[in-house]
Amino acid sequence: MQINTDLSQKLAVNCGDLPWLASPQKGVERVMLERDGDEIARATSLVRYAPKSSFVHQHDLGEEFLVLEGKFQDEHGQYSAGTYVKNPPGSSHTPFTDTGCTLFVKLRYLDPLDDERVVINTHSSSWFAGMVPGLTVLPLSSFGTTSTALVRWAPGTYFNPHRHFGGEEIFVIDGVFEDEYGRYPKGTWLRSPHMSSHKPFSVEGCTIFVKTGHLLVD
Repeated sequence: MQINTDLSQKLAVNCGDLPWLASPQKGVERVMLERDGDEIARATSLVRYAPKSSFVHQHDLGEEFLVLEGKFQDEHGQYSAGTYVKNPPGSSHTPFTDTGCTLFVKLRYLDPLDDERVVINTHSSSWFAGMVPGLTVLPLSSFGTTSTALVRWAPGTYFNPHRHFGGEEIFVIDGVFEDEYGRYPKGTWLRSPHMSSHKPFSVEGCTIFVKTGHLLVD
């Protein structure tokens, strides 16, 4: 299966326009944003677990996710809405949820040498001032050319024009993110290719998940 696998293409997808599809695991549904492969795939998805769902899986090339709603659990702990988790290549776990939950998930994107497990409660962590007034940043993970962070934009914040070495991926968690190409409300997924550029801003304010440097084409 191939969905949005051409990394040279700029994409903006409103997740609300896409269907929830049943996975092979009972109680687990997905909105497929990007996928290269079948059930073992390099993939970017929204994943929704019904209450009392569970299954076992291994992360051959790693996994990272942000809990958007509900509470996600595994044998290592409980992860409420706003928690970011990075499970390194070669790890495995048995996820489940008592309450049900929704996650933004990226699979098989990590460098095989990246062996750091990360768990961050973004609601209780310290955020840092960004490069322009009105911008605050919470770094989540960094390895090689790749960096992942949450970024908050106060209403009326404008950023400098910039170019994306290694590309940029954004998921709008809340509010409305904008640039000269369009307006992107909550639930929009954007992918900008290597060496693309834009001039982002937010009139209304927003919070976004940002991943950069991971879209280099061999």
